[in-house]
Amino acid sequence: MDKKFDLLGFGEAMVRFSPPDHLRFEQADSMRLAIAAAELNCCVNVSTLGLKTKWVSKMCDNWAGRYVVNKGREHNVNMDGVKMIPYDGAGRVRNGLCFVEVGIGPRPNTQMYDRGHSAVSLMEPDELDWKSLMSETRWYHTTGITTAISDKAAASAVKSLKIAKEMGVSTSFDLNFRSTLWTSERAQEVMKDVMPYVDYIIGNEEDFEKMLGIKADDTGNSYSNLNSASYENVAKKVCEKYPNVVAVGTTLRDAKTALLNDWQVVMLYKGKFYASRKYENLEIVDRTGGGDSFASALIYSFMTQELEPEQIIEFAGAYSALCHGYFGDWNWATKQEAMRVMKGGNARVIR
Repeated sequence: MDKKFDLLGFGEAMVRFSPPDHLRFEQADSMRLAIAAAELNCCVNVSTLGLKTKWVSKMCDNWAGRYVVNKGREHNVNMDGVKMIPYDGAGRVRNGLCFVEVGIGPRPNTQMYDRGHSAVSLMEPDELDWKSLMSETRWYHTTGITTAISDKAAASAVKSLKIAKEMGVSTSFDLNFRSTLWTSERAQEVMKDVMPYVDYIIGNEEDFEKMLGIKADDTGNSYSNLNSASYENVAKKVCEKYPNVVAVGTTLRDAKTALLNDWQVVMLYKGKFYASRKYENLEIVDRTGGGDSFASALIYSFMTQELEPEQIIEFAGAYSALCHGYFGDWNWATKQEAMRVMKGGNARVIR
């Protein structure tokens, strides 16, 4: 049965501010705007790749809320399910903001949030008609950021995932542990209610340890020495603990400098491990959004079923590598461009 949408996403969106030219905020006299929103990032990317997407949330009806809704629509994402509420002018309910300094050399990116009392954090689990929403879509995506925002947002995410599975909708969940939002203990408590309803999970070694209590071998406290072999081991542990999980994936990044990284993506799918080629010395305009681009490519690939697993991971690697060449969280690369890179295309001028 055909559905109205291929992908539905639910989460928080924040307007993102960044100083130009690698300036610090205290140096800057102008800002560049973008949007920081893990689930909306995926909806935008999957729409750009060619599928029909919808994003739902709760936002205040002020300039920031309208900016997010309008930008989503520019990328053909259906935003009609965003619940817009009046802005009280006092900040008791508001839209969150995100501040990103894009680093250079040994100075890393710095990301700061101002998201207290955001509208979506106050959303009750029954505010959206989840059964109606799930009846429209083939796939549902949310993240650990949403569950960390507040107890109400976590309850909304759990309820939505449960209804999705009851209605036969495929589900994906990006763990995205954020220590500024919650503790490891609280995260693991909530994940006990989340994981039974997840088909596809995105997460790194730190996510698995802090949120699922599953520790990788030979991983230090900094989680900086990540490699595909250690990830394969921990991904298998995840599937053993949660047999409902179909695939586990992550991105591997070696940040040599803020603007020069090695990049690779890996996936455990139906018991077999797949790793993309390594993009060595990947030059970076902005590294934010790389993980969501990887998740988007997996979602797109598993929905379209056009590629074999070996090709899926290479497509996801190419697509997410290309994301690093654009300012902001959203990936402006096309499917054709990603396929070209996946097949070994170089950076010669295309005329």
